[in-house]
Amino acid sequence: MSGEHKKGLNAELIETDLENCCRSEDLCSECQGIHCVIGYAKRCIEDFKKTPKKNVPSGVRNIPTMDFKVFDEVELETAIAHILKECKDCKEDHTENCIINVIRNCYEVGLLGDIQPYEGSTLQYLMYLKQNFSEKAGQIAGIYSSLS
Repeated sequence: MSGEHKKGLNAELIETDLENCCRSEDLCSECQGIHCVIGYAKRCIEDFKKTPKKNVPSGVRNIPTMDFKVFDEVELETAIAHILKECKDCKEDHTENCIINVIRNCYEVGLLGDIQPYEGSTLQYLMYLKQNFSEKAGQIAGIYSSLS
């Protein structure tokens, strides 16, 4: 399904999270744009706002997984919790190139070092994180559960 995202998507919240995660030119000296995980996610949400489609063409494949910048962990944990709230828990209808999945994957590269498996269920994802990244999973789950 490449139509509009079900129930909409809070693009403004995602943009705010991306801005909070961005190291800015002050710290990076020069913006790397789509060669940075946050810059790539920014481009994805900008494109989504122009044409609200569920899927990002070649989205996951184009994530710059070799971006080894150090980002603020608290900002990334918060951003992951927010993007999980945007997730529609589509389970068997989950697609890798869904805008939400692509942006979450970008956050994962920044926080966890690589893309993590996601099978369309927030609960399963949080359980997976707890097994593999217990401290960070606890932070993300705490923020997630505090959101309305």
